[in-house]
Amino acid sequence: MLEHVIATAEKLNPNKIYIVHSDEKVLFTEKFSQPNLEWCLQSEQKGTGHAVAQALPELNNQDRVLVLYGDVPFLKPDTLISLLSILTNEGLSVLTADVENPTGYGRIIRDKEDQIISIREERDASDAERRITECNTGVLAAHTENLKEWTKQISSDNSQSEYYLTDCIEIAIKSGKKVDTLKIQTQDEILGVNDKIQLAQAEATFQKEQREKLMLSGVTLLDPDRVFIRGEITTSGEVTIDTNVILEGKVLIGKDVYIGPNTIIKDSTIGAGSQIFANTIIETSKIGERCKIGPFSRIRPETELSEEAHIGNFVELKKSTIGSESKINHLSYVGDTAIGKRVNIGAGTITCNYDGAQKHKTLIGDDVFIGSDTQLIAPVQVNSGATIGAGSTITKDAPTDKLTLSRAEQKTVDDWTRPKKK
Repeated sequence: MLEHVIATAEKLNPNKIYIVHSDEKVLFTEKFSQPNLEWCLQSEQKGTGHAVAQALPELNNQDRVLVLYGDVPFLKPDTLISLLSILTNEGLSVLTADVENPTGYGRIIRDKEDQIISIREERDASDAERRITECNTGVLAAHTENLKEWTKQISSDNSQSEYYLTDCIEIAIKSGKKVDTLKIQTQDEILGVNDKIQLAQAEATFQKEQREKLMLSGVTLLDPDRVFIRGEITTSGEVTIDTNVILEGKVLIGKDVYIGPNTIIKDSTIGAGSQIFANTIIETSKIGERCKIGPFSRIRPETELSEEAHIGNFVELKKSTIGSESKINHLSYVGDTAIGKRVNIGAGTITCNYDGAQKHKTLIGDDVFIGSDTQLIAPVQVNSGATIGAGSTITKDAPTDKLTLSRAEQKTVDDWTRPKKK
């Protein structure tokens, strides 16, 4: 959630982003490394007014301050720009919203002239005030000099014995300052998260927004409710995505791509015209144009497929490059391997890349044919045009345009009897 809020704040081009945190700073600083982030410790949690006060000493008096919340991830940059635009030099601007079920929100109290006069937290509100549907979002903007003065005057004389930032509104009005409000149009923008139920609701809202963006860009989602987006997805349009697909991290999908059901793609590029069939997993890899992968394939990190490569069912690739028009169609493991063009790897082939201590490389040239049930004991090289006979264990380099194989002599034992169960 904090990542979403920081990303929104960065779109406003701020000089600094101050994050008020508890003692668990290490949980955040390992995730965020942006140079414009400053971390302000709030060792005791005494309310929102107290939290904001921890950052104010770092600011110049004439700075404009926008207060956001780490558990409110859906605010739009345009909304915040509008809020800042109504801020006067001596005033305060507050973001409000009409909420269907206002339970838990502070209520906006207005006078007969419809001017805001205070914000009443629900626990401190009267029955009449609780029936008000215009609520405080908690988001406000002001100049540092004013906020410093107002936060000094906040009292903790309330049901929670906390220093409410919202008390600044009443303090500002009493001191003759102008308080302006901006009412947002959609309630989804102010969704906050206080428990697992609200977290699930926020996730559902986020997924809906992401799916709609994809569909508006030309992507066909065969069942939108069963596509899950957990990152930044870029497409060239005219993409078809089937059900139960998960897209994570930064994913780039080219034109005319098909992604089959139950597929997971993470931090990868899928080239134009490629087809990813059912139950495939692709992680941190680059898939070229017009490739076919799956069903039931696993493409592990640092793998790169050139155009028109075919990877079939129950094939696992790891840290390998696959040349154009090469095929690994059945039940194989290929790791730490460079494969050339137009190579055919038979079913059950394994590159034995690990000796128990180190990983070793397998090199396979162009136009190689490798028969089924072959073990390539790395480090080893199969030169261009070579053919490897089925059932071979290759421990030495295979020469160009030759048949290489290793098989024990086949024999029949005449006096052998099959064991029987006792």
